[in-house]
Amino acid sequence: MAPSAIELSTLGHRIRHQRVSQGYTLDELGALVGVAGSQLSLIENGKREPKLSLLQSIAGATGVDVTELLSTEPPNRRAALEIELERAQSSTVFRQLGIPPVRITKSTSDETIESVLGLHRELQRREREAIATPEEARRANTDLRLKMRAVDNYLPDIEKLAEKQLKAAGHASGALTHRTVSVMAQQLGFELIYASDLPHSARSVTDLENGRIYLPPASIPGGHGLRSMALQAMAHRLLGHTRPSDYADFLQQRLEINYYAACCLMPETPSVAFLSQAKKDRNLAVEDFRDAFGVTHEAAAMRLTNLATVHLGIRLHFLRVDGSGAISRVYENDDLPLPTDVTGAVDGQIACKRFSARAAFAEQNRTTEHYQYTDTPAGTFWCSTQTGSTSDGEFSITVGVPFDDARWFRGRETHKRATSRCPDETCCRRPPAEVTERWAGKAWPSARVHMQMFSPLPRGTFPGVDDNEVYSFLDRHA
Repeated sequence: MAPSAIELSTLGHRIRHQRVSQGYTLDELGALVGVAGSQLSLIENGKREPKLSLLQSIAGATGVDVTELLSTEPPNRRAALEIELERAQSSTVFRQLGIPPVRITKSTSDETIESVLGLHRELQRREREAIATPEEARRANTDLRLKMRAVDNYLPDIEKLAEKQLKAAGHASGALTHRTVSVMAQQLGFELIYASDLPHSARSVTDLENGRIYLPPASIPGGHGLRSMALQAMAHRLLGHTRPSDYADFLQQRLEINYYAACCLMPETPSVAFLSQAKKDRNLAVEDFRDAFGVTHEAAAMRLTNLATVHLGIRLHFLRVDGSGAISRVYENDDLPLPTDVTGAVDGQIACKRFSARAAFAEQNRTTEHYQYTDTPAGTFWCSTQTGSTSDGEFSITVGVPFDDARWFRGRETHKRATSRCPDETCCRRPPAEVTERWAGKAWPSARVHMQMFSPLPRGTFPGVDDNEVYSFLDRHA
């Protein structure tokens, strides 16, 4: 394999270092090894690859071993600086700028090279910050999921903050109204404005200078989305969020603002009272919890995970699964066996076909919850699943508990039962042997590729948000 330009550059620096150490000029060393000084200059500048016989001659003339010349380490600090600058100026990030590279000569001081390198390092840092790789996102998301699992998905400080803000706005009981949300915004010095030309990459835009929160004019049925988006925008202010330092910090902020919005829509005190009574009656149901506070089924199911373990002593799991079986949102502290990738991430993995989260798609009546017991390698779990659909396709929302805790829930009498052997591939991931033999070498499926795999997040202050669109929007509404 031909050596890279950087490898040739390092070799050239090491040859020059040994030549100068011995006090030879280019012509003098060239005469000793049988080549012209100009040819030796090309080698020292990394422009030409020397033959092994020539390297042996140079090593002999300068009194070192060939291995010394072939070392990948720069011979001195000056060489290290020049090689690093050469590498930086050959990067795609720099070449895209269309700026001519800096030409280093003998008269160029080390301080000048270090200054230019500082600019390159900052350019690289900003590039890494602007684009969160899928692996980085998966790892950050996994770390956050495990962190929330350790605290039973419960954040008491945000619970208290939400109840304080609700009390100040005069909310006592029942579903949170749009009017009360507007009052909460006013108390923070903001006006809610519904704009039809929001940037496509932003869910809301907060104008800190003029005290405005811009929201889309329409949302999902029931208005839960608009209330939630307004509350999330306020939460950034209340929780003292600043520019995210990395993708993990961005995800943490998203979790916190979502949690705050849920606490306002389904406050802890009345929610716990409602759930405690339902448990006492052995009639816990996500659909009742949903209807009591006027939120979506998913919001109610996720809110149940915040409160069930801490206040009801029930461990549970939550799954949102799309029509293809991919898990798009997950929480569990009941040891439900879930598929993971090598990073430990669950999101994007395919749920077992035997799980209620997928079996519910086959039900003809999708207006009510689907109940099922599932025997797994980790024990038996009872689950309640509700299906729905959006413009992106169908999905299911599942809340489940270990067998012993099913006695507190409506639907525990179901006779629907399945067996899952996942992660054993013979459960649902591998076709029967006779089918494999029948079609081996005779079928060629073409996988559907998600376009987001090829599109980096827009560069800006926040991952996924196009700053250019946001600032243009604010200019139009200033």
